[in-house]
Amino acid sequence: MATFLYRLGRTAFRRRWLVVLLWAVVLGAVGAGAAKAPAAGDDGTSFMPGIEAQKAFDLIGERFPGSDADGADGADARIVFIAPEGQKVTAAGNRAAIDTLVEEAAGQSQVARAVGPFEAGAVSEDGSTAYATVSYKVAAGDLTDADKAALESAVDEVRDAGLTVETGGTALATQPAAGGAGEAIGIGLAAVVLLITFGSVAAAGLPLLTAVIGVGISMCTILALGSAFGLSMTTGTLASMLGLAVGIDYALLVVSRYREERANGHEPREAAGIATGTAGSAVVFAGLTVVIALAGLSVIGVPMLTKMGLCAAGAVVLAVLVALTLVPALLGMWPDAVLSRKARRRPAGRSAGAGSNGGTRWARFVLRRPVTVLLASVVGLGVLALPAADLQMGMPGAEAKPVSSTERRAYDALAEGFGAGFNGPLTVVADVRGAADPKAAAATIAEQIKGTDGVVSVSPAQFNPAGDAALLSVVPSTGPSDETTKDLVQTIRAERPALEEGTGATFEVTGSTAMNIDVAQALQDALVPYLIVIVLLSLVLLMVVFRSVLVPVKAAFGFLLSVLASLGAVVAVFQWGWGAELLGVEQAGPIMSLMPIFLVGIVFGLAMDYEVFLVARMREAYVHGERPPQAVVTGFRHSARVVTAAAVIMIAVFSGFIGAGESMIKTIGFGLAVAVLFDAFVVRMAFVPAVLALLGDKAWWLPRWLDRILPRVDVEGTGITRAPAPHAQDSTGTGTRPQEPART
Repeated sequence: MATFLYRLGRTAFRRRWLVVLLWAVVLGAVGAGAAKAPAAGDDGTSFMPGIEAQKAFDLIGERFPGSDADGADGADARIVFIAPEGQKVTAAGNRAAIDTLVEEAAGQSQVARAVGPFEAGAVSEDGSTAYATVSYKVAAGDLTDADKAALESAVDEVRDAGLTVETGGTALATQPAAGGAGEAIGIGLAAVVLLITFGSVAAAGLPLLTAVIGVGISMCTILALGSAFGLSMTTGTLASMLGLAVGIDYALLVVSRYREERANGHEPREAAGIATGTAGSAVVFAGLTVVIALAGLSVIGVPMLTKMGLCAAGAVVLAVLVALTLVPALLGMWPDAVLSRKARRRPAGRSAGAGSNGGTRWARFVLRRPVTVLLASVVGLGVLALPAADLQMGMPGAEAKPVSSTERRAYDALAEGFGAGFNGPLTVVADVRGAADPKAAAATIAEQIKGTDGVVSVSPAQFNPAGDAALLSVVPSTGPSDETTKDLVQTIRAERPALEEGTGATFEVTGSTAMNIDVAQALQDALVPYLIVIVLLSLVLLMVVFRSVLVPVKAAFGFLLSVLASLGAVVAVFQWGWGAELLGVEQAGPIMSLMPIFLVGIVFGLAMDYEVFLVARMREAYVHGERPPQAVVTGFRHSARVVTAAAVIMIAVFSGFIGAGESMIKTIGFGLAVAVLFDAFVVRMAFVPAVLALLGDKAWWLPRWLDRILPRVDVEGTGITRAPAPHAQDSTGTGTRPQEPART
């Protein structure tokens, strides 16, 4: 492995213009394909196959085709009217203004139907609140600015009449930026960290440049193939985030090793070859562990997550290829630009010497008191992980939006006027095909559900034209994200066997509230199997890399500590509300269903990156004859600064998402930032050296029978050391000179 990558790095350095041209052609080709590709269709018709809410939704589409009940994809707007203090919406002037809005909305070309509150009986008991519903023929994304402006103008006219008007639904939904200025600041901080780490603008800019190129190719490829495979920009969210993260990390590692080899006296092309052969080997196996984690998303059974995982895995593969080819090619164009000023002034061929730095001093500190450091790190992360035991997953809706948004104010007004459960009604679809008296069976089901504790009302049964299915709308007494509503859904479903036996009909519960409940439960149930799959696969891969049993086990345990601690921090802040106001979180509640899965996948990838970057240098030193304690110090001397810089960059970038307007984005940004903080600075910098110090030589023990079975890969670069390098051109490519054996 190391020998092949060594030759690849030297070739890319020598054929630098060809390599850069090839990558430019690839970027241009996929960019052109993305520009000409048709828009991808919505693949959300079966978000979570197998759950009851999805089966019921599919049944509605089958038995009620073309009706409002089949969940058509058209946009909708729910316009809420609140009368001034002491007045009612039914007053003559208020009623006239509302009717005018409904008439104007119904006259728009893209509106399928507009139903006013007085026609539908959508007026609160005290007469203070009412709402109208506007349904469109096209999806929200297909509405023109003129369509939206017409509705907003009609709303403004009602406001001018003295009513308070708020709008919910998808038609006029606001879409706050994911990170805003905070994200830009995060990227700026990443550039500053790289500049401080390397002391060179070129060295700081190269990892950012290559990472952006890799992400650009990935996203253009996703767009180009979107129509054929049902991919979209949403599918590529994880690919862009993780591609940028690992792209910077991988390039950072190769550039850092190149500078180190130049400091050791090697000429540019040889330094590029050694950097690619040694650091590149670590990049390959770090990338493989990330791909394993992302491909493991397919075991969850959610088509959207499977696509996101595979797209992100492709982005990681591209990041690896960029680090192994484009990075050494760019180093060949500017072989000295990435060096610090001090290194450029050093005479050619003179080594800078090993020296001591902050990494070596910290490693020696841990080696002197490993038990104390180990206990402190494990106990500290264990305490932080305790809130994770109370993890409640859901899909926050309008109630999680800022109170400054009209959707949140509309949600609150409806809850106050019609009850908390009005915002999350349940839809019950009754299959009465097997009933002797379909209408009587539907009535019995409705009566039984109405008598269930926690149910406010049940609508009359709405039959389909064939008369073999009926729909019921059930309004609970609690909100859609309330745990009591979840219990109510389970209670209603538990009543099904008795009703089936008595009526000959069956029913299923769906609707957005039930769908979110079922999805959250399915994802929560899948979280542990997902963790087991990726941990077991990574154990095997790390065993091959490090030729050890205990080092992979230690790596997996450290990852579990960091991910559970970060989940605990997320629960404490966003679910319990501890310090939530400091982050601008206005409503604590369940954690977004997809967030823990994303957190585990991304953190696993970054954690394994840091593990391989750090421990690979320790393994390299140990294989070359150093004793275990000294190997730990050597690993920290060469890799601690790189891991620290990479972690600070990721924390800065992820922290930018905390400034987003939506609670869901805040949660993702906060969770990823604290996870990287815990993993890089507690697990990798404290837990790992403490465990290795206590294990000594046993850390690198591998049974002989297992040693014979496992394939051998030369991650340490011993093959490069044994075989003298061939004659090589100098950095200008105009001459040759004998090349000394590569040093590692």
